[in-house]
Amino acid sequence: MAVPTRALRPSSERKRAAMLDAARDRFLVDGYDRTSVDAVAAQAGVSKRTVYDHFTDKDGLFASVVEQASAALMSSVEEAADQELRVDRDLTTALLAFTRRIATETLQSSDYAVVKMLLESGRSVPVAGTDLAHDPEQLIADRFRELADAGVIRAANPRRASEHFTALTFLLALNAPGLDAAAVDAVFVDGVDAFVRAYGAERAAP
Repeated sequence: MAVPTRALRPSSERKRAAMLDAARDRFLVDGYDRTSVDAVAAQAGVSKRTVYDHFTDKDGLFASVVEQASAALMSSVEEAADQELRVDRDLTTALLAFTRRIATETLQSSDYAVVKMLLESGRSVPVAGTDLAHDPEQLIADRFRELADAGVIRAANPRRASEHFTALTFLLALNAPGLDAAAVDAVFVDGVDAFVRAYGAERAAP
């Protein structure tokens, strides 16, 4: 469980940041099981006691790293959605710009690597206010609701539309490891085309 943060002195804030950075490095390089509090403390330049004082134990340290990474991911996705999924843009252009931006800025980040490691490990780590698997889809659903209200897409159920969009683009690319950048982009182009055909406001009425 992530340890609640409290007001810290500047020196303590710097130590906490150093410990989180060191822990992220060690978890990504060594994995959860092989990462030790001793190694984190040594890399951060603090005592093991200081790590325990801030995070209680290794589980608390890991949860804090995941919480930090997930917050950064959500911020990145939200910024991309705000800037790309606008009602005044061509739908295909907007969706492709959004998927490409997420692929280059978010899915290649160390924040994503941390969250991916957690999801693949099956570990249960409560992260305050965040559902790591579903919050990004809900954020996209909120933007799709705005697009539907503006008549850009036809989506009676924006959440279902978000799930379909994610499945046609990000999940297809992520579930096909080894694809080069051109192949990933081709997945996005095909996925966006299929989504626009299904949900675009100009599609033929049933």
